[in-house]
Amino acid sequence: MSEADTTPALARTLKRRHVTMITLGGVIGAGLFVGSSAAIASIGPAVVISYALAGAIVLIVMRVIAALAVAVPHAGTFTEYARAGLGRWAGFTAGWLYWYFWAVVIGIEAIAGAG
Repeated sequence: MSEADTTPALARTLKRRHVTMITLGGVIGAGLFVGSSAAIASIGPAVVISYALAGAIVLIVMRVIAALAVAVPHAGTFTEYARAGLGRWAGFTAGWLYWYFWAVVIGIEAIAGAG
């Protein structure tokens, strides 16, 4: 028996999860590009610099969190890193601000979805 006989063949079918991921990617991509074009039309090309700056900040924050996760491996969320580095008040505040952020975002998403 050759190695080619034991290798599984690729199928040319789409399962429900594939279609779901394609749909989500299309919605996110369309929303990003339509939103970006509206911002560029109203503000100008400076919005691209703002997007790049915001992306760089997010990248730096994610790398810092990854470095903390490697340096201090324990179970918990990012609030534990704030608590360890800045004190109990910082962890408490970060946790509640995170909850508040999602509570507000869910409301905004509901309003946007209804409109």
